Parts: sequence; C-alpha cells; structure tokens
Amino acid sequence: MSFTALLSQDRRLVILRFLTEDPDHKLNTSILQDALDQIGHGCSRDCVETEVAWLSEQGLVATDQVGPVTVVRLTGRGQDVAEGKATVPGVKRPRAR
Repeated sequence: MSFTALLSQDRRLVILRFLTEDPDHKLNTSILQDALDQIGHGCSRDCVETEVAWLSEQGLVATDQVGPVTVVRLTGRGQDVAEGKATVPGVKRPRAR
C-alpha cells in the first residue's frame, strides 16, 4: 500500500472520530480542515471535501450544502466504523483504547 493511501485512510478515520466528539455529530469542512491541521494532517479544503465525498459515498456521513459551506453529519454506520465496531475498506481501523 502506498504512503498516500495510508494517509487517506487515516484522514478518513480521523474525520469520523472528530464527528463522534461533537455533541450534534455535525461539523463543517472548514472546522474539519483546521482540526486535521492541528493533528498533523495539513491538507487543502479540496482534500477535505474529497475525503468527505468519499465517506458520503460509503454511507458513513451525510452532507448538506449551506451556501458555500459543506456541513458533514455522522451516520450510525460511520459511528460504528469510528468506534471499531464495523470495518470499511479504505478507512483505517482504530486501535483499542
């Protein structure tokens, strides 16, 4: 597996985990970009939007467009993946806490 693929899989897991930490399980892509940057996943807004679109295609998140802002909402399936209760190829499996 390439280094780029490993980074992408980890970014997807981290996005899901950030969403589990929010009380409403919703964040916008601007906040997600800032949060990813804080933990060493500096990437462009386009990169975040691409990962969110992929997660949406897998049914792990749902998105709403509010003007220029994309709001991302965790689905039940996405929460299961973030917590390690389910696996999806393309998302890093979380380690035991």
